[in-house]
Amino acid sequence: MWVAMTAFGVMVVFLFAFALETNRVRLAPVFPGILWMAFLFAGIIGLGRTYAHEVPEDALTGLALAPGDRMAIFLAKLTTALLFMLSMEIVTTPLFFAFFSEPWDGQWILFGMTLVLGALGIVELGVLLSAISANLRSAEIIFTLLLFPLEIPVLITTVEASTAILSKPMADPWLWLHGLMAYDVIFFALPLLLYEYLWEV
Repeated sequence: MWVAMTAFGVMVVFLFAFALETNRVRLAPVFPGILWMAFLFAGIIGLGRTYAHEVPEDALTGLALAPGDRMAIFLAKLTTALLFMLSMEIVTTPLFFAFFSEPWDGQWILFGMTLVLGALGIVELGVLLSAISANLRSAEIIFTLLLFPLEIPVLITTVEASTAILSKPMADPWLWLHGLMAYDVIFFALPLLLYEYLWEV
């Protein structure tokens, strides 16, 4: 899953870098949008199959019958997906800056915070929707149709925060970062409330 996500991110880097001729076109206004669009689509490749391995052999039933808290299964899936997402961002983000000839004048701490919060927002909702659609027909199509509209707030806040951090001089990104934090808290609490119900249905 991680290899597929990272390969897609690298492919987007090469595709846009050569198609847009970065030495002639000023990409600073659209650079954050391209960056987070690549992260979202790369995340979908992996998140859509979060529960795919458990479905064919009905392993979810075995996990449900195992002793222990069922919430640990969700948290394990969430942690693994987040680590995959963050490692993909670590590999592809320097390539984006290098191939798009984007100078770095912002703050690494704030930009790193944006990467972590954005990845968390994508993964939280993705793992929840993957659990909802796991046993449905055309699960990957339904997962994608549900995910895109609900991820719009993440895209808006991450793109705006990244734009503020990378601008010259740096603008204030905290309004967008606070919105992103609120989104992450909501969609971390929501699975905690719904997950037991999802096991029953």
